Amino acid sequence: MHESQEGIFAMADNSSKYKHIFIDLDKTIWDFESNALKTFEDIFKKHNLGARGVNDLRTFLKVYTRHNNLLWSHYRKNEIKKEVLNFRRFEWTLRDFNINDPILATHVAEDYVSLSPQKTILYPYVIEGLNYLKQHYDLHMITNGFEEVQQQKIDNCDLRKYFKTITTSEEAGVKKPDRRIFDYALKKANASASVSIMIGDDLGVDIEGAGNAGMDQVFFNPEGIAHNGKCTYEIKSWMEIPQII
Repeated sequence: MHESQEGIFAMADNSSKYKHIFIDLDKTIWDFESNALKTFEDIFKKHNLGARGVNDLRTFLKVYTRHNNLLWSHYRKNEIKKEVLNFRRFEWTLRDFNINDPILATHVAEDYVSLSPQKTILYPYVIEGLNYLKQHYDLHMITNGFEEVQQQKIDNCDLRKYFKTITTSEEAGVKKPDRRIFDYALKKANASASVSIMIGDDLGVDIEGAGNAGMDQVFFNPEGIAHNGKCTYEIKSWMEIPQII
């Protein structure tokens, strides 16, 4: 990191009403798209998908992301189980490439859950930001991801040392944006909503959910996507965090 960037974190004013910072994992800390791309590179080689008609890795990722997002919306509403989500997102993706092979879809699903948490690409300045925040606040994580996968990601990326509590949806029994997971995490952290703030990438899941629980929110929007959502703060980079909290 350049000296000027170090200075942004070193010189930040920490006079803040907040005592507790709650942070999402996927697409906020852990770079989902970059890590998924690396994972699919491994899967492509293992299963020789190029020879089966999947010629473009990024197109495969785009198709997968569309199906994954749709199925996750059903999973958050408890309309499907995680095993169904994990299999179907690959069954549907492969089918879009004219590969109708449930056995292959099962193997790819298993490999994805095994390989993806081994990838450790974080968004730029995440570590600098966490080091800064840890000096001034109690840090906590709230994540909807599969329990076993998220715990591996946290350990493989050496993130556990930053967080006083880690709340997963499977532990809480409810998923974001249900306010009960935020209430659960607040109670676990012995924190009140009035002095807590949530950092997340999803307006409907992280931001709206935290707002319904009485927490302020930071919308992490690295692509600068236009929206009509309401949030307390909005940032495109982790470098901006010391300027607002």
